[in-house]
Formats: sequence, structure tokens, C-alpha cells
Amino acid sequence: MNGVGETAVGTTAAAPLANVTGGPSVQLPTAFGFFTARAWTDEGTGVEHLSVTSPVRPESAPLVRLHSECLTGDVFASYRCDCGEQLEQALTLIAEHGGTVLYLRGQEGRGIGLANKIRAYALQEGGADTVEANEQLGLPVDGRDYSAAAAILHTMGLDHIRLLSNNPIKGSKLAAFGITVEEMVSSEVPSREQNRRYLQTKRDRMDHRLALLEDQPIHQS
Repeated sequence: MNGVGETAVGTTAAAPLANVTGGPSVQLPTAFGFFTARAWTDEGTGVEHLSVTSPVRPESAPLVRLHSECLTGDVFASYRCDCGEQLEQALTLIAEHGGTVLYLRGQEGRGIGLANKIRAYALQEGGADTVEANEQLGLPVDGRDYSAAAAILHTMGLDHIRLLSNNPIKGSKLAAFGITVEEMVSSEVPSREQNRRYLQTKRDRMDHRLALLEDQPIHQS
């Protein structure tokens, strides 16, 4: 694992948390390792989330991946994004080093939903980038809410974490809910021809830390 050298992010004035309830913990044997899984319900929205956990070494802050649901990438292994490969990477790392993957449902397409994500894909095929496509649909570029994620982390006792993400905004969002991010750990996976422009747009317009793309400037159509 390679940390990206970010300073710790934290706050003492936490924003209101969602009200979440957790179900029983069960064993979850997978191709990536053996985990403990627990389902969580956001009582305000009814959305259900899942934590997948492996024991953590006591001397280090736990590694945490907040993974937004991506049906096309996670289930159908789409090459239009890097989501499925990031999920596999996270499960592999957490099986080895300990920590939690928090699978956040209801966050498809950075919060716009599956049908709108496919509409955004159609606009991208017409030349728009991922930011422009959302804007043309009158939708937020990133509409995700992390109040439920933070509430689950607090309930699990994960108040100080190492965040497996390329997106520094996630660290800032968690800090607003009283989670201290001690380190940002890169979750970058190699780009593909089919998702290179998507990743370049995230780097250049959404401030994602994607070092593998530093020598690949974005080419607008």
C-alpha cells in the first residue's frame, strides 16, 4: 500500500449524523479472503448498506474503503469506469492488512441513480465528459451524502482511519462528521483505453489524485 502523503483530516464540530441500525454479524468467505459482514439500514432513507471487515493490527489505524455502489462496474465488470477493479483491490488489501470495505448503496453514478447514469453515458458517447454529462442532465456532478457512512463508522468504533481513496473530498466530508482521516491511501488501478478519458476528467476537473495519469493530458473533443 502506498500512502499519498496527505496530512490528517479531522474536526471537533461534527455535522449531524444519519440514524443507522445494524443487523447481525456473519461470516463471509469470498474469493478475496474471509470477512465478517454486517448489513446497516439508514432509518431516514431506508437505504441498506454493507460493511465487510477483516481484523486490524492493533498498532495501526484501520484501512477503510467507502465504495459507492456501481452496478455496471461491480457486477458486470464494465471498463467504462474503474469501480469494479477498485472494489477488488480494496477487498484484497483489507483481507491482507485488515480494515473495512463499506459498500454504500444508493450512490450509483455519484448519486444520480442507474437510469440517469446510463443517460449520462449516452451523452458521453456524444462527446461530453462525465462532468458535462451530469450538468447537461441538470444533475449534480457529485450528489453523494456521507452522513450514513460516517454514522456506521462511528458505530463500529472507526473514528480514526486510513482512507483508501483517490478522492480528497471524501476525507473532507468524513471530517465534517467527526471522522479523523489519518492518511489517504491510493486506490488507483491502471487505466484502460475505455476509461482513460473518464479518469483524466476526474483528475483534472474533480481533483482526484491519479499519479498514473500525470503524463496523459486530457484531450477535449
